[in-house]
Amino acid sequence: MIAQHSPAVRAFDKRVIARLFRGNTRFGFTPNTKISVDADSVVCRVSNVDITQRSCELTFGSRKRTLTGREANEVGATAATAGVPSEGAAGSSIESISKLRCTIDPNEIMQKAGGGANCNFETGQ
Repeated sequence: MIAQHSPAVRAFDKRVIARLFRGNTRFGFTPNTKISVDADSVVCRVSNVDITQRSCELTFGSRKRTLTGREANEVGATAATAGVPSEGAAGSSIESISKLRCTIDPNEIMQKAGGGANCNFETGQ
């Protein structure tokens, strides 16, 4: 999901990642090629009063992108699944990571053996 909003990821690579996340693994990809996805920070907020209110702010260098609704929910849920702790503050639940760096190997993902995506990040802002 982060890759789709990164200004540093090529349009072709964004399409490859989108296909993979839709479950489509029946296509060719250049052997020994990986896709890098980086973000300086990702901060997601969910209201614990109005649970329909959710947003994530993605920072890529000087560029920022705000996601809301379903897109924010997907990023927040992925962060929670990855073990990012949630913090509470004034009616909100906040998940934040910094220095996100993911390496995606489409050919390894296509093998369906549990590998192909490796991400490192720091929790908190």
